[in-house]
Amino acid sequence: MKTAVKDVMTTRVIWVRKDASFRDLAAALRRHRVSAFPVLGDGDKVIGVVSEADMLTKEAPLGGFSGLLHHRDAEKARGITAGDLMTAPVVTVAPEDTVSHAARLMYTHKVKRLPVVDANGHLVGIISRADVLAVFDRADEDIRREVVDEVILGEFLVDPRAFDVKVSDGIVTLTGVPETNEVGHEIVRGIRHVQGVVAVRDRLSYLSS
Repeated sequence: MKTAVKDVMTTRVIWVRKDASFRDLAAALRRHRVSAFPVLGDGDKVIGVVSEADMLTKEAPLGGFSGLLHHRDAEKARGITAGDLMTAPVVTVAPEDTVSHAARLMYTHKVKRLPVVDANGHLVGIISRADVLAVFDRADEDIRREVVDEVILGEFLVDPRAFDVKVSDGIVTLTGVPETNEVGHEIVRGIRHVQGVVAVRDRLSYLSS
């Protein structure tokens, strides 16, 4: 089972226009208790994200940018609208993308949330780190059933009775004797991609080379 972004995203999203003032942004952050907003431009398309971190550049000393802040941060410190302050280009995901894909983007780009947009670039939701981690809240028995039925039998056409599969707190322990060492390694790799698996303990008995 591959959980899609649309299954875990938040659909009620607080957003701002690119011409929203700094004061309006600060008030909205406090009022809605969020830490960032998607920014909408022409045609209601997502063009950036403005966060508390972007706005905090206002507190930096304007004379010390050479050592403290990059040139872009200096521009943000002088900004007065969401369009001036936002981070762009924006990294987005589609509703049909997998949660694992969203997680990779968050890790690669070091962001805490991603706007979710449709094929026309319109905002339909937002997915956060907490939403991504929610997929690990899956029953051990559900994980075991997928490992046995969809990975070992369905993907590799191997008799599941050749293995003992135990799952505890999302950790899969696999014992048994694979047909070949290569098949054993492939099965372990396949299990690692099962939704909700925290780790795989490979206890297979491999043939000596």
